[in-house]
Amino acid sequence: MTTTYALLLRGINVGGHRKVPMAELRSLLEELGHRGVKTYLQSGNAVFTSGADEPDEAVRETVEAAIEQRFGFPVDCLVRDHGYLAAVAADCPYPAAELEGKQLHAFFLSGPVDEDRFAGLDRASFAPESFALGDRVLYLYAPDGLGRSRLGEVLSRPALFKGLTVTARNWNTVRKLVEMTG
Repeated sequence: MTTTYALLLRGINVGGHRKVPMAELRSLLEELGHRGVKTYLQSGNAVFTSGADEPDEAVRETVEAAIEQRFGFPVDCLVRDHGYLAAVAADCPYPAAELEGKQLHAFFLSGPVDEDRFAGLDRASFAPESFALGDRVLYLYAPDGLGRSRLGEVLSRPALFKGLTVTARNWNTVRKLVEMTG
């Protein structure tokens, strides 16, 4: 059985730090035995097919170890299959088709979160920005984009997601990853 995965790398190629060239990432994934490897943008998105019948977490652990060995620094990764990504897109509580890709973001999470984690946030004070939780994803609506989002800044604080790996993608990237894994 083959599975097509999206690999989401966190915090690479930002400001000239933690460089992971996409051509080298593609080669590394091919060396690990994955097929049909493609990358999308320079921010750490790869898609590949794996013939191994192993869970997403096992694939993630193998890739993280190989990246650290090859590039000399650890990189947190998330591995998600097409079914999961398609469900994230389908379950979006915001009118994604009516919004620009920069207005909607998905914060992919390594595990589930519940509303209790956000109890200290006065959501109304961030209006019209808002967020909603899904299956290991937080949807952020930021009408002026993430770069100008006060709520996005708060949601990017590591303490809020302590114990989890989190990496955000704009909705254009989410749509593209659904397409590429399909």
